[in-house]
Amino acid sequence: MSKQSAPPSYGGQAVIEGVMFGGKNVNVTAVRRKDGEITFLEVPRQDKSWVKTLRRIPLLRGIISLIDSSAKGSKHLNYAADAYSEDQMSPEEYAEQKQKEESKMSLSMMLGVAVVGILSLIVGKLVFTLVPVFVESLLFGRAFDNHALHTLLEGVIKIILLLIYLWAISQTPMIKRLFQYHGAEHKVITAYEHGEELTPENVQKYSRLHYRCGSSFIILTVIIGVIIYALFSWDSLTERIIQRIVLLPVVIGVSFEFLKFTNSLREVPILRYLGYPGLWLQLLTTKEPTLDQIEVSIASFNRMRELDAALEQQHVRSAVTTASPDPVKG
Repeated sequence: MSKQSAPPSYGGQAVIEGVMFGGKNVNVTAVRRKDGEITFLEVPRQDKSWVKTLRRIPLLRGIISLIDSSAKGSKHLNYAADAYSEDQMSPEEYAEQKQKEESKMSLSMMLGVAVVGILSLIVGKLVFTLVPVFVESLLFGRAFDNHALHTLLEGVIKIILLLIYLWAISQTPMIKRLFQYHGAEHKVITAYEHGEELTPENVQKYSRLHYRCGSSFIILTVIIGVIIYALFSWDSLTERIIQRIVLLPVVIGVSFEFLKFTNSLREVPILRYLGYPGLWLQLLTTKEPTLDQIEVSIASFNRMRELDAALEQQHVRSAVTTASPDPVKG
């Protein structure tokens, strides 16, 4: 496929009983309800000018993208969770629960859904970064003085903990279905990138693994983190912990740039292997979806593209009607 005819790069995420896709102008979530109906949450993208500017700055754009996607994704995750809860309860039980939620001042109400999503991201990143430090220090802290080797073992422990965690949660029915929708999201994007007509049967034949997945980013942060942390020494556990916290934004920024680099090389026969660790991790974070689940993913993707095109036309018309007359042509 030529560069001129290459389709846009879309992304998305799995939610409870559904999929969210993000376009240039809108984010759309589709969920399958208990009665079989597919319902949608459609949220226009309204990026601030300063956010758009920061997204163009290398290293910094990775952190901004991560925070921004976490903030915007929280609304869609909550919509799917709320729809699922409504389907699992009687109308009376659901109304009672909503009344209780509205009557108390929850964290989401005080800070906003987006802020809660960002806080959850930060806490999760810190926990995943610091727990392996404590474990490695406990097991090998007095065994030798080679800081680089300590850092390498820290990375190995981090990967082991990550794999155990992903395997454990994937055994629960709800998470397994979430991972199936994750696979459905990947299949739809891949089918679209190959110019395939988006029907459940056509989409099903494609791989559930995709180079641009967030799972690839997770494993990259571990690998890049080992390299960056190995450049610094420490004299105490406290100093080591402070280093990890201070360098975490650097690790995220470098990992994001490396992921973009490997994505650009995925068609090169030898260099494409740089992205394989992320694909291997997706063997845990995705499952083969059913045709019904793929149907939901297609519905979300098609609705996103439909609204994206409509909003793009609105922006063009608005730009034309508000533009000043050409001073030469009148």
